[in-house]
Amino acid sequence: MSLIQAENLTKIYGAGEAAITALDHVNLTVNGGEFVAVMGPSGCGKSTLLHLLGGLDHPTEGSASIDGQPLAKMSDDAVTQLRRRKIGLVFQFFNLIPILSSVENAALPLLLDGVTPSAAKQKAAEWLTKVGLGERLASRPDQLSAGQQQRVAIARALITNPVLVLADEPTGNLDSKSSDEIAALLKQVAKEWGRAVFMVTHDPRIAAHAERIVSMKDGKIVEDRHNAKGEG
Repeated sequence: MSLIQAENLTKIYGAGEAAITALDHVNLTVNGGEFVAVMGPSGCGKSTLLHLLGGLDHPTEGSASIDGQPLAKMSDDAVTQLRRRKIGLVFQFFNLIPILSSVENAALPLLLDGVTPSAAKQKAAEWLTKVGLGERLASRPDQLSAGQQQRVAIARALITNPVLVLADEPTGNLDSKSSDEIAALLKQVAKEWGRAVFMVTHDPRIAAHAERIVSMKDGKIVEDRHNAKGEG
């Protein structure tokens, strides 16, 4: 069974003459451990697709399932729990809490799920070390570069051992060197750590790290191709 299953997924904002179709009957499957990049111009529907797959928004029509669980048939609380335990979210803006250290920021999802602070911090330290920040556990966000802050955000996304990481323009705020490093790290998340990564990006260089590239235009998927370059 596919990890992500989207069928005729449609999102329309507004009504009547003012209606805007952001997503137009999209069909898509993503398997566990697969690294998929979604590309397209601004306004093509790629972020809307990610939000629907993450249960952050509701479709106008169609359905989406994550790990065999149909989002539309779940209560808001159940979707929140699914997102907390099975989905890691990474955004363009790192959404770190300024007064907390790296290890405290990364530990937050476990603390919200009732894990003891000592166990949560230990797990956070393990993931921060894996993403290359073992020396910066006590650093606050303002003591880190933008690329390092995004690594903290990725550690935070991985700490609950999700089956899926949704990354919305994760390199949008980074210079080219840091962007390449974050894209390579997301590739590692899929290849070595076995998580599916679904990444939205407008940057072809970043998309090239993925093993599959989905291109969108006007709310539709116009191309879905295997990327041999992204396998190495």
